Amino acid sequence: MHNRLVGTDLIRSYLNTLSNGPGVYRMLDGNHKPLYVGKAKNLRKRVSCYSKYKGHSPRIQQMIRATYFMMFLSTKTETEALLLEHNLIKQLRPKYNVLLRDDKSFPYIFISTEHDFPRIEKYRGKKTKPGRYYGPFANAFAVNRTLETLQKVFLLRSCTDREVAVGNRPCLNYHLKKCSGPCGGKISKEDYAKLVADANDFLSGKSKRVQDKLVREMVSASRAMKFELAAAFRDRIQAITKIHPLQGVNPDKIREADIFALNVESGHACIQVYFIRSNQNWGNKDYYPKIGIDMPNSEVMQAFLGQFYLNRDPARILILSDDIENKELMEKLLTEKIDNRVRIIVPQKGEKRDLVLDALRNAKESLARKMAESATQLRLLEKAAETFSLKKIPERIEVYDNSHIQGAHAVGAMIVSGREGFIRSEYRKFNIPVNQIENKGDTAMMKNVFARRFRINEKMEQSSHKENYPDLIVIDGGKGQLSIVSGLLSEAGLGYIPIVAIAKGPDRNSGRERIYLKDRTELEIGQSDPLRYFVQRLRDEAHRFAIGAHIKRRSKALSLTKLDDIDGLGTVRKHILLMKFGSTKEVSRASIDELSMAKGISRNLAKKIYDYFNHEN
Repeated sequence: MHNRLVGTDLIRSYLNTLSNGPGVYRMLDGNHKPLYVGKAKNLRKRVSCYSKYKGHSPRIQQMIRATYFMMFLSTKTETEALLLEHNLIKQLRPKYNVLLRDDKSFPYIFISTEHDFPRIEKYRGKKTKPGRYYGPFANAFAVNRTLETLQKVFLLRSCTDREVAVGNRPCLNYHLKKCSGPCGGKISKEDYAKLVADANDFLSGKSKRVQDKLVREMVSASRAMKFELAAAFRDRIQAITKIHPLQGVNPDKIREADIFALNVESGHACIQVYFIRSNQNWGNKDYYPKIGIDMPNSEVMQAFLGQFYLNRDPARILILSDDIENKELMEKLLTEKIDNRVRIIVPQKGEKRDLVLDALRNAKESLARKMAESATQLRLLEKAAETFSLKKIPERIEVYDNSHIQGAHAVGAMIVSGREGFIRSEYRKFNIPVNQIENKGDTAMMKNVFARRFRINEKMEQSSHKENYPDLIVIDGGKGQLSIVSGLLSEAGLGYIPIVAIAKGPDRNSGRERIYLKDRTELEIGQSDPLRYFVQRLRDEAHRFAIGAHIKRRSKALSLTKLDDIDGLGTVRKHILLMKFGSTKEVSRASIDELSMAKGISRNLAKKIYDYFNHEN
């Protein structure tokens, strides 16, 4: 039998085939799973560093020994190699790289420039809509809190375009003094434009100018004996003064910056991120990247920045607690991304250093809390392994639940938990095709979800996704669901996966749930046992996620109209018709001439719409 080269022998065998130019290399294990992705200015020189065990940390030596295959890709420039490295790390999630666990987009405050009465609203996603974007904000709480205060100060609407177009009834926010009332015809376009200009000034960092203007208007109203108007200005001034303490640290000399502070303890890391825009702090967020126990701070910080900015635009200045090895290269990459110079600094004194120290203090406190929570989570997982007779401490627990109303808009939900708690990036929802299920009960729906999750009816190699199988399955249901799911998995050769069912208690009493193992044995777990609370918390999270997915599906179905069935009529033109005629019913009554008068509706499309509602059959 041929002895395959492994480790340093394998790596040495590649050296003569490699170029001296830039590129990216991948190290793979015996199952072709990625171990490590790295970039190099000189591929041959960089890879040759791994051709000997000597001089490497135990972690890297272990990685070299596990290497059975390598892959290489040459690039034109080192900058291109750096970008490709970060993309591959995000895509492949290799075992020995620093991994960013949370990669969600950040919310912005958006004010349109297309509408006569622009809304002020929270916005996520690509900046494709014409308007002004302010942020990013670190989380939804920070942006919602700021939006609420801004509505009190500038009275910009949050009501729909349709309410404004009708213009005959002020919204609830108008009566709560959070809206100037364009929806009820209470304000002119010119006066509303002044409010929009003030809001833009404030969000651009000119809050002092806006506050002074409100004070002048309050004094003027008071002198004119318009005391109710003066009181309204006073309330708006008080709201604007309250927003600054909510934002925390607001630097005087830094207009725009992203601040990163890293704290590492015992192989765990926390990076605290601050967003400074227009001299205002738009919130902070904790990140807990997966790292190796012997990784230097510079490597952790550089890898984190590369993955963090893959789908985000950087600020003009990045302020770090720890320097990175390829600073000039990272600056070049980010500068090319936004077509504007980006600087990376590690301050030693002054306001910038104070901001880094403040972020570092928060990083240390957050990591201490996280490690304490992880220790508690580990104890609970150990108790679960013992109680449920598992072969090992579960690394991945999958929990399932369904949500529907008498079978309508049915959704199955899967949530995932592990040593770090809930793994939200792994959550999945399944839109259940009830019309394709003979028995439309919960048990049949659960069977449909499991068949799709484990690809039981697909003609494919199950081994290709076996590494993602759970160590424990928890289902929200009784013995019936447990029996069906157990049988289904056993028939597919997956009967070795442990399953636990948690059934509702008598009179659906929370706290008196019954917990069953795969053989339908009921477990006796005390009412005050932490393990019972743990299982309940898993079930409740699955229930929350299932209900949320069901509500979204139901809301989408309710928003559909007959217009959605007309070929060639997209979302924009459907919206134009509804705004012009008020309802689908009125559209159906319109003539071809009336329909063709709507913006973007050609005569051919108008005839198609008319024929759809007036065909003989």
